[in-house]
Amino acid sequence: MDAPGSDRAAHPQRNILGTDVTVIGRDAAIAALGRDIAAGRFTRVTFLNAHNANIAFADARFRNVLPGFLVLADGVGVDIASKMLYGEPFPDNLNGTDFVPAFLKRHTAKLTVALLGAQRGNALVAAERLSEQAPQHEFIFLHDGYFGAQEETDILARLKEMRPDVLLVAMGVPRQELWIADKIGTEHCTMPIAVGALLDFLSGAVPRAPLWMRRLRLEWLFRLGLEPRRLWRRYVVGNPLFLLRVLGQKYRVKRGGP
Repeated sequence: MDAPGSDRAAHPQRNILGTDVTVIGRDAAIAALGRDIAAGRFTRVTFLNAHNANIAFADARFRNVLPGFLVLADGVGVDIASKMLYGEPFPDNLNGTDFVPAFLKRHTAKLTVALLGAQRGNALVAAERLSEQAPQHEFIFLHDGYFGAQEETDILARLKEMRPDVLLVAMGVPRQELWIADKIGTEHCTMPIAVGALLDFLSGAVPRAPLWMRRLRLEWLFRLGLEPRRLWRRYVVGNPLFLLRVLGQKYRVKRGGP
């Protein structure tokens, strides 16, 4: 497994259910990603929240590719886990929906940013929204998230030809991380970022929670209210399961186990 190119060694990590999450604040993370791109260091980026941690806990293949990524803390669940295991939360909530646009806005040097995933219409609108928010960059729609083997070959060939600075991959967890780990190398881009539903949020196809709910770290509750049939297992079952697993990790650490 190739280690990510970022200078993450300069920052401590905290293990959450078998995944090492970098302890870094928002400003420092934005600066670190900017340095990686400027230096041409190939860096895979993803985000760990309670849902992703549950998937990684149960899926060895997914869990085993994550050491090849710079993993950033996403959401109240991993903050609670950090408090339980290490006595304090992560410095900032670096959820990809807010962090990726913030990074692109703050990075002043022109970047070429390719978008891959989501439905075509949503991705095209997301590219327009990003162009409005960060006009210093060039945003290119590459393909939606529904492609077969031949289309994948064409996508990879186009990436080699254009080699964007940033590749936003929005194909859901764990497909997007596995695809990046299996298919994307230094010849394709400098920084592939697994962004989940970011393009759907940017397009407006999936509404964000009101700002007051986001500030109270309750966006998960808003999403559950919007899509209870699809998300009840993720949140109603998944959140308590995540906390039980974290308690198990804490118990094993106290007992001197792995």
